[in-house]
Parts: sequence; C-alpha cells; structure tokens
Amino acid sequence: MSQPDPSEGARTYRASSGPVALVVGSLLALFLLGDAVLRAGWGQMLLLAPWVLLVLWVVYVNSFASAVRVDDHGVVVQNLLRRIEFGWAHVRDVEMRWQLVFSLDDGTDVACYGGPAKAGSFRLPARGDQEERVPAGLRALAEIEERRDQASPAAEAPIRRSWDGPAVVALIVLVLWALAAILVVNLG
Repeated sequence: MSQPDPSEGARTYRASSGPVALVVGSLLALFLLGDAVLRAGWGQMLLLAPWVLLVLWVVYVNSFASAVRVDDHGVVVQNLLRRIEFGWAHVRDVEMRWQLVFSLDDGTDVACYGGPAKAGSFRLPARGDQEERVPAGLRALAEIEERRDQASPAAEAPIRRSWDGPAVVALIVLVLWALAAILVVNLG
C-alpha cells in the first residue's frame, strides 16, 4: 500500500515575472559566459564566471525563490532567503494588503513577498454590458481562505522559521569562487 503524497493538492503562488526574469537572466548569463570563452578562453571565463553567477543568484533570490505554497496541512512562505512554515491552526486571518499577509496566533504577521499581490480590477469590453473581472490576487486570496476553512483540526504544524539552505550554500560557493578569482588575478 502506498503512502499518500504530501505534495498532492499543494498549490504554489509566485509572482508571474519570477520565472520570466530567471529564464532571461539565465540566457543572458549563458551568452556572456559563452562570449567570454570565445573571446578570451576557458581560463578567463572561469575568472569572470563568479561575478555573472552572483548577479544571476540575486535575480533568482529576488524574483523566483520568493513564493507561497499552501496545502491541506499548512503554509510555507519563502521571502528571499527566509522560510516560514506553519499549520492552518496557527492562522488567525488572511488578508490582502499590497501583498498577501498571514496573521498568526503568536501575534506576528507574515507578509508574502512572492505570493499573490493586490491589483486593481479591470474591465474587458463586452458586447452589451461592462462586466468586471475579479483580479488574480483576489481569486488567489479566496482559494487560500477556502483551503484554510477546509483544513482539518489536525493541521497544527508548529511555526518554524529557517533559512533556504541550498541558496545560502550556493552564495557561499560563489563568494569563495569570486575571492579565489581575485587572488588569481592579483597573483598572476
């Protein structure tokens, strides 16, 4: 008998510009590093690479990593390098200010940098009447509130705050690589 997948039914909310910025940044980094190989060779490219990759890392952390993930058990909010996880039982209120904000029972508010954001409503021209559409941020808020209301009382995961380990390790590696490149250039 197989165990149920904990990610089943999970939904991740991320700024729509995040994946686009990451793909464009990756293509630009690939172009710059390829150009460095063609013009100066592999050795020089390895000296330039940590700087290009540090910029790509910043693009990743600022635009793609920040997200809100909800499932039947609770919420995972990642704001830049900081991750906050909590069960639905700890959520007092969910509201949309400029971005999604969870009010927790310990008195803290968790603003979600990468989740749905408030946007003004817009109208699409219709044939006979003007029908107003609901903005995506408000639809996402309604989905999240519905998920909270349907959560079982057993969804009491504790409030945990942690760091995004892989992103921090990548930063440390890139900084060490950049320092090594500086040393090689100054010694050589």
